[in-house]
Parts: sequence; structure tokens; C-alpha cells
Amino acid sequence: MDASLPRAAFTMAGVRLRSDAGWRRWGPFTPGVLRYVDDLPVPRLPGAGWVRLAPTLAGICGSDTKLLRIGMSRLLTAYAPQDRFVPGHEVVATVLETAPGVRAVAPGDTVLLDPYAGCLLKGYELCPPCREGAVYLCRRIDQAGALCRGQGQGFSECLGGGWGEQLVAHESQLTVVTDVTDERAVLAEPAAVALHAALRWRRTGDRAVVIGPGTIGLLLTAALRRLHPDLDIVVVTADEFGESQVMQRGASATVRQPADQVLESVAERVGARLLRGRLTSLPVLDGGVDVVFDCVATAATVDLGLRLLRARGTFVMLGTAGDQPQDWSLVWWRELQILGSYAFAVEPELGGARTQAVVSEWLSDPAFPVDGMVTHRFPLESYAEALEVASSAARHRAVKVAFTPSRR
Repeated sequence: MDASLPRAAFTMAGVRLRSDAGWRRWGPFTPGVLRYVDDLPVPRLPGAGWVRLAPTLAGICGSDTKLLRIGMSRLLTAYAPQDRFVPGHEVVATVLETAPGVRAVAPGDTVLLDPYAGCLLKGYELCPPCREGAVYLCRRIDQAGALCRGQGQGFSECLGGGWGEQLVAHESQLTVVTDVTDERAVLAEPAAVALHAALRWRRTGDRAVVIGPGTIGLLLTAALRRLHPDLDIVVVTADEFGESQVMQRGASATVRQPADQVLESVAERVGARLLRGRLTSLPVLDGGVDVVFDCVATAATVDLGLRLLRARGTFVMLGTAGDQPQDWSLVWWRELQILGSYAFAVEPELGGARTQAVVSEWLSDPAFPVDGMVTHRFPLESYAEALEVASSAARHRAVKVAFTPSRR
């Protein structure tokens, strides 16, 4: 991916760029920022403690497709110093080679990747967030260092990413897994994102709403059910396929869009009153739910989530939000709590355990309901088709779309 300003501008304008491979176009995207190459240099092992990996399955994240559309907030470019990088941060891989000093893994091991490297990439003394284990909040993400700039694998040219045949990682970023299929293991990164979001809410009630039945919404539903077996979890969906998926993952019930129907259905379920303003088309709930997890984070879903909450309820945003208009009056009037949830690290609520270590244990348990979530697999050279399916998931009845960069 080359997200330099000229290419990004052409992509945003919908201009088709000419590459050595000729004219290409797939779905709603242009090839302005993405190209397939077979001669990129193999990432080198930076030094002691580093490991070379061959991805066996690498997921396509919703944030990846947003990047390809240049759909992420421009504000976040302050934290994205790398113009060129190999995408792919949802990775299950085989260890190919280890540098001196590596003890945690050995060649042939199957590993999960925690793609957030933080100060480890810079060669500096750890900043406070990195020292606390929250490396995704690193204060030096924009700075160059001993290795390279950037956030980590999937956002770096020197480290590589899952959408390539090889990448390198530090042993501290890896978790060895056994007796877990690749199709379950590749869900570790988004499952860890979901678990972290679930833990951001300090439980204060029995009613939860999850907006969005995509990969994150499904994994969040499964995480909430595992953490809170008695929690009432209602998931907002758009179609029958989404409904069937969330019920398999542990939802108590589903409600379908549009928003007025969602509000009426949830009000009836929780015994809330619908209050209708004189100058607005949608009501608000008096005595609504305790927490809303927004896995979409558009202006419409944020508005819906705020209307669903009871006074002093909690809104957790884990969708990739952007620059959008919003009426925040209910936050003030109802004293709502707004929490962001981005990635994962170590979890004080779980005794300081690493999020991904906990998730790896869950994935090894057949009772954790994630089988069947990888619905489509593609080789790297079929990237255009893969990204078209991932970006039009509902039409293709897709959940998680993944690449098979290399074979064991």
C-alpha cells in the first residue's frame, strides 16, 4: 500500500491510475494506493529476539478496506507516519527462523501475532503506555527509531504484514498455539479487540445492546456471553444472515434496522418508555439499556446508541469512527459515559493477563462459538476478488475474509 498524498488524492477522486500491470479496477475502489508485487525485499531479522514468520492465514479487517478507500479520518494521519507498508495485521503464522536469544518460540511453531510494537520499534526506553503494556497507545508512534517508523506489522514496510509471504516480529509479540485450527486462530486479533472492549465496561446492569453483526460484533457478543453468562444481549442487525450469525455467537435476541423499529423493540423488551420530541423524528428511551457497544460508529449508529441508553448508561465505541456531525446533548442531559476502545494489551480486570493470551485459551475451547466465521479464503494474487467480497460482505454472505499467503 502506498498512501502518499498524491496517490491518496487520486484515489479519493476516483481516478484510475496506470501501473506496470496495466489498467485495473475492482469494486468501488481504484488501484491508486494498492498494488500486488512479487519482488518486494524479504524483511530482515533486525537482531536478537526477532523471529521470521510465514503467514498461513491473514484476515481482511474493516479498517483495511477503509484504508484502501482512504476512508479513515484525516485526523489520524498524525499517527500514521508510514506512507508505504504491507497490510495485514490479523495473522496466524508458522515460525521459519529465529534470531539469537529467542526462547519463547521455535521453528515450526504456530503462533498468533500481536501487531502492536510501540517503542520496541524505536530502540528507546519504553514510554509510559508501553511500560504499562498498552503499546498501541505508544507516545512515539510518529517517530523514527532504530528499526523503522510506524505502529507495527500491517502498518510497516520494514516489518512486513500478513498480506505477504513473510514478515518479522519480536518474540514478545507472539503467542504459541496448539490444537487450534487456522480458521479459529486467525480470529485471535479481532477477538482480542472484542474482549478489550467488553472489559472497558464495568458492569452496572443486566441489559446490553451490540450494534453491528460484523466480525467484531460477533466476537464481542461471544466475549460478553463468556464473561457474563446472565447478561441480556440484544444485537442490532440488518438482515436474516446477520441474525443467524449473532444467535450462534450467544446473543439473547436480535432486532432489525431501521432505527425507529430498533428503539420500539428494545423499549418493549426492557420495559422502557418512548419519549418523542416535538422537533425530531426518532424517540429516546426513558429507562433504556445499561450499555451500548457500537461496532460501526457512523453518525446514525452513534445517534441510535445514545437514544437507547438509560441515564448514566455507558456507550462504548469500537467501530472505526470518522469526521461526522453528531448531537451530543443526551451525553450532557443524561450524564452518559462515553468510552473508546481501540486495540488490546494487558487487562487489569483479568489480573494483568495479556488480552491475546486469554483469547488463545478461549479459541482452544470448542465451546467458544466462533467456528464457521471464516467464510471466504483467497490466495494473494486474487486480492481484487478478496477485497471486493470483504467490502460487500452482506451481498456475499461473508463474515471473515482471509488470504492464504503461504502453505504449511
